[in-house]
Amino acid sequence: MAGSDWHEAIPMLRQALNSFVPEGAAFDLLVSLLRRTVGYGSLALIDPRGERHVTGTGDAPFVTIRLTDPTDPARILANPSLRVGEAYMEGSLILEEGTLRDFLLIGMAAAGRLAKEAQGLKGITEPLRRLNRHNPIARARANVEHHYDLSEALYRLFLDPDLQYSCAYFQTGDESLEAAQAKKKRHIAAKLRLSPGTRVLDIGSGWGGLALELARAHGAQVDGLTLSQEQLAVAQARAAAEGLQDRARFHLRDYRHETGEYDRVVSVGMFEHVGEPHYTEFFDLVRQRLAPDGVALIHAIGRRDAPADSDPWIDKHIFPGGYCPSLSEVFAAVEKTGLWVTDMEILRLHYAETLQRWSERFQAGRAQAARLYDERFCRMWEYYLAVCEAGFRVGGLMVFQIQLARDVGAVPLTRDYMFEAERGFAPS
Repeated sequence: MAGSDWHEAIPMLRQALNSFVPEGAAFDLLVSLLRRTVGYGSLALIDPRGERHVTGTGDAPFVTIRLTDPTDPARILANPSLRVGEAYMEGSLILEEGTLRDFLLIGMAAAGRLAKEAQGLKGITEPLRRLNRHNPIARARANVEHHYDLSEALYRLFLDPDLQYSCAYFQTGDESLEAAQAKKKRHIAAKLRLSPGTRVLDIGSGWGGLALELARAHGAQVDGLTLSQEQLAVAQARAAAEGLQDRARFHLRDYRHETGEYDRVVSVGMFEHVGEPHYTEFFDLVRQRLAPDGVALIHAIGRRDAPADSDPWIDKHIFPGGYCPSLSEVFAAVEKTGLWVTDMEILRLHYAETLQRWSERFQAGRAQAARLYDERFCRMWEYYLAVCEAGFRVGGLMVFQIQLARDVGAVPLTRDYMFEAERGFAPS
């Protein structure tokens, strides 16, 4: 059975299971499950009959939700993440007390406890998981179009002016979004050890901000790759406006079609779209693109725990085909390529801080987002930003930066060069 066939079969199987559970019994089961798993905060549910059910510790944060659709309890039991997100999008899950952010922090913490109870299912679900991660070029392009070819105006509502759509870097935690994103670019540049004329391949170049920074501030010659028509147009226009089009070139191209040789390879926020069956191929291609003394830096979202399924709501509505790997999956692939891991850094709460700031900005511009799309889209987007923040605060997600090289002597013996370079960079 092909991966797409499995995607279609799963909802049918769940629907069949739901039909065997009476609505009242389903709600009782849901409340029982929450009473067993909610170990952070206090969550009260109001059922479709108006009855209130209290779960949790009795401590803050305090959240009350109302379920208005009598079919929701059974559907939530069948697929909690998918149905909770969709119920919020559709308006059948109503927040009566507390914030969406608090609700999702409570829910994410409970989901973590539930996941530990389900570890025995891993061997059963792994074959399906690998099928769903298969990511040929045509599928990769379609997945990118789903998310990144939305209106540029939407992204400008909540991103910084440089359109950095990846984890910022907070040295103190008090930085503005703009300052933290500028520090992220400097942090990456320090690890790349750039000099004028350095040839850089940027895999997944987005709206061009990093490539333009490397060309502008460091004199690098950058080729950026994207599969998004919208991002390509914006990046090329920005390069032309700054007169950098000869040093920052952008291409609509899958990384698997790139053939050049580069001194540096950088990839920020793209590895999550590669697909686990393609990890060895990805790192093999990084090695092939690097000059013998070249250095690569991969910045991506990972997970603290063992490999697990992608979140079904995120996979369906936000990032189809996306997958955040465990470090064991990443290192296993690198080991097969002959590349050296020359540095590894884990950024734990940096993305939580980034997402919190994005959420605040999206809320401030929500009326404009509703004019661009509609109310259902706005509810989907605010849920997306809040559930991802919860994933980094209590759900075991983090960001890793892995530096790679072909030659064991490609970088200095200690990390001092990184710190010295960052201290020497002028503020953006």
